[in-house]
Amino acid sequence: MIDALQDFTSSLPPLLQWLGVVAAGAVPFVESYFGSVIGVLAGLDPVVAVGAAVVGNVASMLALVLGAHGLRRRFAGDAGEPSAKRLRLRRAFDKYGVAGVSLLGQTILPSQITATAMVSFGADRNAVIRWQILSIVLWGIAFGALAAAGVNLLGAG
Repeated sequence: MIDALQDFTSSLPPLLQWLGVVAAGAVPFVESYFGSVIGVLAGLDPVVAVGAAVVGNVASMLALVLGAHGLRRRFAGDAGEPSAKRLRLRRAFDKYGVAGVSLLGQTILPSQITATAMVSFGADRNAVIRWQILSIVLWGIAFGALAAAGVNLLGAG
């Protein structure tokens, strides 16, 4: 899937490649970190690649968090057997809080899923949004910088 998104982004006219990175960043499991890499490998300036990937990731996360918040308010108290992944995420949420799950949760699940789950657990929507945005930006910068360093290293060799 990453290769397909990179091919799609590279096939766009240079002035529109950042839109391909925005779209890639909105995809769960691609997010800001792989979206940044896709942009850098497509030849975008790393700052543009990271920015576009972050915008896509934040937009999709916000849509899901705000939707989950609305559904939770409407259907508070729903019954049902939680899945094993949801129980594991709940334990991490109880142990590390919104900040910890936001910053480290992307190593396990996409930000869209972790953010939505935290809101469904009753976490403050605005706190989840703030921490998720910080996490999305940090992960995007880290992977964008690594991709740029790799491109520069390969180009110099």
